[in-house]
Amino acid sequence: MLYQTKIAGLGKYVPENIVTNDDLSKLMDTNDAWIQERTGIKERRHIKKDDGNSTAIMGVKAAKIALERANVSKDDIDLIVFATLSPDYYFPGCGVQVQELLDIHTCPALDVRNQCSGFIYGLSVADQFIKTGMYKNVLLIGSENHSGGLDMSTRGRGVSVIFGDGAGAAVLTRSNHIGEGILSTHLHSQGKHALELALKGPSTMHWVPEIIEEQKSGKTEDIPYYPYMNGQFVFKNAVQRFSEVINEGLQHNGLEISDIDMLIPHQANLRISQFIQKKFKLSDDQVYNNIERYGNTTAASIPIALTEAWEEGKIKSGDKVVLAAFGSGFTWGSAIINW
Repeated sequence: MLYQTKIAGLGKYVPENIVTNDDLSKLMDTNDAWIQERTGIKERRHIKKDDGNSTAIMGVKAAKIALERANVSKDDIDLIVFATLSPDYYFPGCGVQVQELLDIHTCPALDVRNQCSGFIYGLSVADQFIKTGMYKNVLLIGSENHSGGLDMSTRGRGVSVIFGDGAGAAVLTRSNHIGEGILSTHLHSQGKHALELALKGPSTMHWVPEIIEEQKSGKTEDIPYYPYMNGQFVFKNAVQRFSEVINEGLQHNGLEISDIDMLIPHQANLRISQFIQKKFKLSDDQVYNNIERYGNTTAASIPIALTEAWEEGKIKSGDKVVLAAFGSGFTWGSAIINW
């Protein structure tokens, strides 16, 4: 017998420190109108060095809220799945930090490195473990500390104005009610475009001592430890893949676009979300966006938006909820949920 997977509780956490577009204009050659026109972003949250936050710690803060709302004890968690591109350490991953910080005696912890698609990938992994009966309760977290690794100068403005920090979490649990919860997930990747959106160093092919020597000698102006993005190319691929993977999920479940009660896209760029909304002829009430307040929080973006949509009463029992993401890798995916 295959079980169903339902979302029993949601939580989010964002740092208190608000960074507006005007704040960024003091650090680089940019302005509020330029950023809003291209991205839809007005402000984002950044960790402050002295506020006690990190990728794992923000994830734990979101997880505690999700656990309380799910009425699930930390000791009943059978698996932790942690999605991020900005772990606290190169290794180990954040999953084991969450296990320790939540004071869970022992449980498996799995780290997912699928960037903007990380939460969808993690949701699919958790769904398979629950459906097969291996685990009953899974804690899924998406959390990012982007601000610690951005080039906050004019050189890096094309990327740095986009990203923010934050975390979202979901407690997934077993259900015996057929047709409840996660109906299906759909995952894809296309590695030939991997370097169109990437952070290439330091890597084991170009390690820290080499980078230090290159900078000292002035042999290169390239700084591989800052992220690179081919913005127009990413945008073009994103709108195509968003459309495809949403349609794939709907068709798999015998649903029509008109059946969508709430679409929560990864908050990469408001222009992408608006393009998809227009293409699918969805109303403002059928699409949830919060990028204007938080920027792109990568693996955290969907769980933060999902949590807020639920908190605001925009998702009700029986609603058909569609999650969709596209990002570095290239990777993309969707999930169809009967709430």
